[in-house]
Amino acid sequence: MPRLFCFGLGYSAEALIARLPEGWRVAGTCRTEDKRARLADRGIEAHLFDRGRPLDAPASALAGTTHLLSSVPPDAAGDPVLDHHATDIAALAGAKPAPGWVGYLSTTGVYGDRQGGWVDEGAALRPTGERGRRRVAAERGWLDLGRDSGLVVHLFRLAGIYGPGRSALDTVRRGAARRIDKPGQVFSRIHVDDIAAVLRASMARPDPGTAYNCADDDPAPPAEVIAHACALLGIEPPPLVPFEKADLSPMARSFYADNKRVSNRRIKEDLGVRLAYPGYRDGLAALMEAARRGREPV
Repeated sequence: MPRLFCFGLGYSAEALIARLPEGWRVAGTCRTEDKRARLADRGIEAHLFDRGRPLDAPASALAGTTHLLSSVPPDAAGDPVLDHHATDIAALAGAKPAPGWVGYLSTTGVYGDRQGGWVDEGAALRPTGERGRRRVAAERGWLDLGRDSGLVVHLFRLAGIYGPGRSALDTVRRGAARRIDKPGQVFSRIHVDDIAAVLRASMARPDPGTAYNCADDDPAPPAEVIAHACALLGIEPPPLVPFEKADLSPMARSFYADNKRVSNRRIKEDLGVRLAYPGYRDGLAALMEAARRGREPV
C-alpha cells in the first residue's frame, strides 16, 4: 500500500493529498497540537515538527514511506528537515520497499531578476535576496541527499500560488487589495490544483535530480489581476499607486525586485501535464463558480 509522508502538511501538500486515489496512507508533520487533531479527524497521521522540535521517533514516523514530500521552507540556519532528519531520510533507501519518489517544493525565486525575460529550468540560479539564496542552498541539500543515498529526488519551483481561500478575490473581499504600478513588472502564478497535478504526474514518471517549474501560461502584472478580480466581484478597483510612492513592507517590496516570465514547457512535454487553469482568468472564474455553488467562500 503506498504511503505519502509530507514534511509540512500545508496548502500545497493538502491539495496533493486530495488528488490521491483510494488506498493511499498519508502521514506528515505540522507545528501545533490543534492542527494535529484536525488532521487526525481526517484520517491523516500527523507528527509535531519544527526547527526547535524534531520528530520524536523519526524511524517509526517514516516507516513504510513510499513517497516523500517536503514543503518546509529554509530559515536562517538552513533547511530544518535536512538539518534534523537527513540521515533518517537517507536510511529509507535501504528499506523494503524504498521510496520511489521524493519531492522538494522550492520557488521560482531561485532564478532572481531577469528584467521580464523568460527562464526555464536550465537557467542559472541568481537569487536577488536572502530568501532566494536560502532556497538555492536547500535545493542543493536535497539533490546531494539524493545523490549520496540513491533516493529519487525532484525539485519543484513554484510560482505565486493561489487557489481556494488564497486568491485575488479574497484579497479584494478583505479590503486589502492594492494596485501597485511598476511599468513592465510581471509575475508568474500557479493554481494549487495544478501544482498537485504536476506532483502526481512526477510520481508516475520519476526522473532523479530533475527540476520542474510550476507556473501557468500567463505571466501578468499584479495590478491587472486585482483589476480583473474586482470586475468579477462588481467592485471598483483601487487606484494605481506608483511603486516609488507605495508604502510597502520590506517583504512586499522584495517581491518586486524580481521580474521574470517562467516557462512551464518541461511539465507539459516531460510529464504530459495539461493545466486545468492555464491563466489567472481561468482560475478566478472557477473560484467564482465554486462560490456561487456554495462550495467555496470568496
